[in-house]
Amino acid sequence: MTPSSCALMAEYNRWMNGRLYASAATLPEQRVFEDRGAFFGSLFDTLNHIAVADAIWLRRFAQHPGHGWLGHAMEAFPNPSSLRQRLAQSLQELSACRERLDQVIIDFAAQVTEGQLAGTLSYANTAGQAQARRFGSLVQHFFNHQTHHRGQATTLLFQMGADVGVTDLLAVIPNEA
Repeated sequence: MTPSSCALMAEYNRWMNGRLYASAATLPEQRVFEDRGAFFGSLFDTLNHIAVADAIWLRRFAQHPGHGWLGHAMEAFPNPSSLRQRLAQSLQELSACRERLDQVIIDFAAQVTEGQLAGTLSYANTAGQAQARRFGSLVQHFFNHQTHHRGQATTLLFQMGADVGVTDLLAVIPNEA
C-alpha cells in the first residue's frame, strides 16, 4: 500500500458506495430489509456491516501516530460494539452516514504517508485481544474488506432487479493515454 494507492482506493470506495446506495434507493425499502440468505441476511445489513467495520477501523487508525485527528472526526459517528450493530434505521439514514464516512476516508487517504504505512499499529480486536500489525497492511485490509462486501451487496441488488452497472476499479483509474 502506498499513499497514492490509498487515495485511489478511497476514491473507488466513495464512487462504488454512491452507485450501491443509488441502486438500493430504487427499490422499495422493505425489499432492502428482506432476509436474502446472505451472510448478513439483508442488503441493508450487508451495507450496514461495511459502515460498521469502517467506523471500527477508522477509530483504530486514529491511534496511529499522525492520525489523532481521526479520533475527533469519528466522534460524529456511533461507536459500534459489534460487527452487526445497526448504525441507522433506514436506508436514507445509512446513506447519509456512509457519505460522511466516505469523506473521512478521503481525508485520511490524502494525509497518509509512506512512513506511516511502514509503521506498526497496536490495537485491540473486537474480542479485546491485543494486536500489532503493519499499518500499510491494515489499510490494505480495510479497503479489501469494503470491496469484498460490496461484491455481496452488488449480487443482492442484481438478484432484486437493480443493476449497479460497472463496478471495476479500472473505471476510476485515470486513463493516461
